[in-house]
Amino acid sequence: MGLTMWGAAAVFLVLFAVGVWREPRRLRNAVLLGLALACVTLDVVGRLGEEHGRVVTIAAYVLLVLPVVSCVLLAGVLIANGCIIVRKEGRSLSHLLSLMAGIAMLTALALTWAAVVWQNRDLSVPAEMVLLVGGYLSFLFVCFLLYGFLYTRLPPRRDAAFVVVLGSGLIGGSRVSPLLAGRLDQGRRVFERLERSGRRPLLITSGGQGPDELLPEAEAMAGYLTRNGFPADRLRIEDRSRTTEENLRNSRALMQELRPEASCVIVTSNYHAFRAALMARKTGVQGTVVGARTAAYFWPSATLREFAALLSAHRTVNACVCAVLLLPPLAAWWRG
Repeated sequence: MGLTMWGAAAVFLVLFAVGVWREPRRLRNAVLLGLALACVTLDVVGRLGEEHGRVVTIAAYVLLVLPVVSCVLLAGVLIANGCIIVRKEGRSLSHLLSLMAGIAMLTALALTWAAVVWQNRDLSVPAEMVLLVGGYLSFLFVCFLLYGFLYTRLPPRRDAAFVVVLGSGLIGGSRVSPLLAGRLDQGRRVFERLERSGRRPLLITSGGQGPDELLPEAEAMAGYLTRNGFPADRLRIEDRSRTTEENLRNSRALMQELRPEASCVIVTSNYHAFRAALMARKTGVQGTVVGARTAAYFWPSATLREFAALLSAHRTVNACVCAVLLLPPLAAWWRG
């Protein structure tokens, strides 16, 4: 088993390395990294079981308890974070994600506990289904977190002709929020680094006008920069987009008009960097993505929202995998 697992891990790592070298903005890189780590973990557990049976027996009990305790603690943290973000940011579906995720985790744990304690077949089948789908989603989430972290550590392009700062909502319909100010400050730092390397870049603020906003986000962003001493002649405004994909498509059109075939550095919040990179590839934008820091209380809910958006973008594949995972327990339940 050892050689097989290590061989599989080596194959996945080679594919991962080649994938990152050829195009780091691919979701498959995250999955390949996760599969390599899973193979190594399985091999280590298997070797311990063969060589240290008694130790592994004790460790197995510990490992059974630790995930349960960890899940309970994590669920508590998510619920508490959901309450904090609703109080600070207001109620919306995206702000409720961490609260809903925490409640879902506690519900899954309660269902599994009831199925084990009561040995009830009507509960054991749903519990098994929840564990299978939950395990699959947890694996994808870990892949997303690991590779997202690694991607934000990749060096940005040094030959970029543009810095594109993606917009977010305005406070009171006209004022730049702390979240958006963080993106703009990071964009300015990237701009200045490019200048010091001998480039003469342009900075594009990208964001349209929402129904509850008094002016386009891009104009408010440009105003924030110029009030803080940024040269107005080095700014360009893209004020028609409503979504991240439109931000990138419209900014690409503007860049093609100004300097055809030029590359860029895209600046957004750190939790949004990996998905923005995937969209940049999809929309044909030649550039890397840099993340700005986000307030700690905002990060869990925002990360879950990004993950949910990725699941939705690949919903056909995910639905097929979940259906395959659910077939065995359903078949067993049907046979009675």
